[in-house]
Amino acid sequence: MEINRRNFLKQLGSISGFVLLGKSIRAQAAEHPIKSSENYFGVLVDTTLCVGCRSCEKACNEINQDLSRKTADFFQDESVFEKRRRMDGETYTVVNRYFLKDQEKPVYVKFQCMHCVEPACVSACIVGAFSKQPNGAVICDSSKCIGCRYCIAACPFQVPAYEFNNAFTPNIRKCTFCFEKRTSKGETPACVEACPTEAMIFGKRDELIELARERIKRYPDRYVPHIYGEHELGGTSWLYLSGVPFEQIDLPKFGTKSIPSYTEPIQHAIFNHFIPPLALYGLLGGLMWFLKPKKKESEPALDEGGVDK
Repeated sequence: MEINRRNFLKQLGSISGFVLLGKSIRAQAAEHPIKSSENYFGVLVDTTLCVGCRSCEKACNEINQDLSRKTADFFQDESVFEKRRRMDGETYTVVNRYFLKDQEKPVYVKFQCMHCVEPACVSACIVGAFSKQPNGAVICDSSKCIGCRYCIAACPFQVPAYEFNNAFTPNIRKCTFCFEKRTSKGETPACVEACPTEAMIFGKRDELIELARERIKRYPDRYVPHIYGEHELGGTSWLYLSGVPFEQIDLPKFGTKSIPSYTEPIQHAIFNHFIPPLALYGLLGGLMWFLKPKKKESEPALDEGGVDK
């Protein structure tokens, strides 16, 4: 491709933008520091009490007006249990059914955003669209989102969903922990309030962990001796109790260290100590190349008849 003044200035702008991006990420990390989970709220899900009624799904659909309206018949249709479901741009929570060996009854498990204590989506977002709220909720400001979908790639639970069917104003969609309408006011999330069997309990995260430990201690034959989400990936606001191994109900096994604790030191080191100098050297090198006198092209050779070869 021919390099003229216009093309050079375009490339110069691209490199400058990359430098500014590094500054933006550093500013983003400073704006959203990891906070203590002491005041975070959460939900304890006891999968041994869930009966798969899907009242939680219905309540979620009703309170979130931006979701597609589903009829009451949809939430009574048990054919949805025939395949494993995931959240999408029109569904913030789903309940799946598991038939497991040595289990007389099926196991039902509710899935939604886990609202991690140290969320990877917040760390990965380069424009500050994702944020961790003081009560523990992880929310996304659609007005800031640029559609890069880094949050989707970063989330270990594969929660954020992109509106691929919305061609003009696509957004990232996920459970908001009913932040604006309920939990920011200290009220219970709609899905928890709708549960008829009290399979879910809303409260301070630390208190829920103590409650879960007490249940395991009191009924050791009923529960796996582990609280899922207490330590996984640095902890999550949604906690689970189960009578079967968590891997069998699609709750993956993770270590205790959060993803941002791995990635953010690398990001900061790169942008603080490597990328800006490299970009500067690139700018200077490009400027020197552009200003360097160019050799004139040699005249085309002529054949014996005076015609260009």
